[in-house]
Amino acid sequence: MKKIATKPHARQFSGMKIVQAKSGPLAGNKDQTGVVAFCVHGKTDSVAGKGVSPKFAPFNLVQIIHDGLPVQELYDLQASLDVPMEQLFPMLGISKTTHHRRKASGKLDAGESDRVVRFARLMGKAVEVMESEENARRWLTSPQVGLGGAVPLAFAKTEVGAREVEDLLGRIEYGVYS
Repeated sequence: MKKIATKPHARQFSGMKIVQAKSGPLAGNKDQTGVVAFCVHGKTDSVAGKGVSPKFAPFNLVQIIHDGLPVQELYDLQASLDVPMEQLFPMLGISKTTHHRRKASGKLDAGESDRVVRFARLMGKAVEVMESEENARRWLTSPQVGLGGAVPLAFAKTEVGAREVEDLLGRIEYGVYS
């Protein structure tokens, strides 16, 4: 899939500045300051002693999700997971026609935003445990014995499944045999 990079512009969204592409996905841009980038890459900042960004504190994150994420966050998640949109849409419960409507409006609804954050947090936890994005992607897209042979990304379609994937990552992190 060809990655399209366009010049980003900033806009205000729920009192915070969000970098967003004028048109098309800004795929693979790790300099983004959005929720997905924070969930995937922000964990290392808190470990390094820089602290957690107050704009993504749980109270603020709940409000951001409720208001709806910019559609750009969907593209950021897709670039982070490096899976085709055709595979990502069903996991997020988004049809192609819904995607086109969201793209036109510029915002995801609260449920879609919540699922985007769910997968971004799983990617962030996998990066933390597996120590690289490539290892995390490989683990998230491969069948896992600890999930009964299920693929973690597919298993995480529901909140219960996502919690189970998080639990398995926690067991791996602490060396608990699963």
